[in-house]
Amino acid sequence: MRLKAGKTDKTEKRQPDSKTQTSKNSRKNNREFTVITYAVLVLFVCMMGYFAYFQFVKSEDFINSPYNKRQDLFARKVTRGEIISADGRILAETITDTDGTETRYYPYANMFAHVVGFSTNGKSGLESIANFNLLRSHTMTLEKVVNELQGEKNIGDNVVTTLNYDLQDTAYEALGKYDGAIVVMEPSTGKILAMVSKPDYDPNNIAEDWDELTAEDSESSVLLNRATQGLYPPGSVFKIFTTLEYVHENSDYEDYSFDCNGKFTEGDSVIHCYKNKRHGQEDLIGSFADSCNSSFASLGLTLNPDSFTELCDSMLFNTSLPLRFESSKSSFSLDADADVSTVLETSIGQGKTLVTPMHMALVVSAIANDGVLMNPYLIDHTENYNGIVVDAYEPTEYGTLLSTEDASLMQTFMREVVEDGTGERLSGQSYTAAGKTGTAEFSTSSKASHAWFVGYAHREDKEDIAVAIVVEDSGSGSEYAVPIAKKIFDAYYQ
Repeated sequence: MRLKAGKTDKTEKRQPDSKTQTSKNSRKNNREFTVITYAVLVLFVCMMGYFAYFQFVKSEDFINSPYNKRQDLFARKVTRGEIISADGRILAETITDTDGTETRYYPYANMFAHVVGFSTNGKSGLESIANFNLLRSHTMTLEKVVNELQGEKNIGDNVVTTLNYDLQDTAYEALGKYDGAIVVMEPSTGKILAMVSKPDYDPNNIAEDWDELTAEDSESSVLLNRATQGLYPPGSVFKIFTTLEYVHENSDYEDYSFDCNGKFTEGDSVIHCYKNKRHGQEDLIGSFADSCNSSFASLGLTLNPDSFTELCDSMLFNTSLPLRFESSKSSFSLDADADVSTVLETSIGQGKTLVTPMHMALVVSAIANDGVLMNPYLIDHTENYNGIVVDAYEPTEYGTLLSTEDASLMQTFMREVVEDGTGERLSGQSYTAAGKTGTAEFSTSSKASHAWFVGYAHREDKEDIAVAIVVEDSGSGSEYAVPIAKKIFDAYYQ
């Protein structure tokens, strides 16, 4: 078959220009190289970022871990440093016998037991938190070399705490024979000035008493730090949160009025005021100052459960506290379909609500500090054995727990408790005190109760001081917790 002139076979294909093909391949290779380069760069930056984070944030946590065997290596070469109070008292030290045997000694025994802790049979308290610091030596380099050549240990750094000996002693003695807990803080900085927990133990004897204290059939709870781990029904100190929620939901809260006859009944549920006291006509601040259960049960029925839960969550319920110490989470829950009895009990701090003394100390510290919570801390600085500062810790903000307006309102309400309410024993002092009492029932059969006081004191010539006090199985907050607060405030301002 002939092909027509001027026609070409349609199956012919045009061959690509070799230069064009080379250019396309080159661009493709460049893109791949660029992608790989950026990917490697991103991975490098991420790796360096994590390295920096680990080095400056997490390294001490890993070194302080009881599972980290490097601790044993440190202890072989370094004599554990001292733990010292803010006013220069030695709270823990290592005594070395002539044969080289080391013994950890606690001069004040039970008084600082839970906050300082122990370093035998494991570690607790500051002995655990500051383990890395205590086993790190900043002795002069030449001295280190000489010690190592002679086979002698270097001396570890000292940890200087924020703890105030006089306040710790006052709080410990004031709690007396009762079990319970006390936390004392400086609201403007977050410094923990005292931390007491009873029942207590002697850390000097922890090795001898260990089997007895940790036996499976033992009912002892002396190793529990009630200040940070103890969970208690808050009783009327919880009315701080109920009041805030009512104010948020009712702009006309100043018009609130309730006529108290000693009890409040809703359906089959009855809430009694303490000892069935009749408070008569009460406004909101009066209800708060007199701790009127009937009034708060009544207004509690009007609150939005979801909004109430959101408020409590923002006030550190159901979350870990910003604290390096082992601590428990305070718990609050109020479902939208909760029955009347649950709502009434929750409104006055009973029911399922549980708090730690440390949590309440943080809340009142924020109130005293115009709504801003400072991160709580126990270590002021570390120094080598010659007293030269190695690291210093500065106050840092955790965040805003309350608006300035809410904090001011609660300051007013808490001052009223002292001036004309259940905390009157704190009125007329050289300082101005404010707070909230609580009487928290924990046994429906015996009507036994824990006594609470949370609050703060102010005087122009010194920093404010905040306290949270719980006295187990004692009675009312005004009778048992308020006098303890007064002793602590007196000791601080004198």
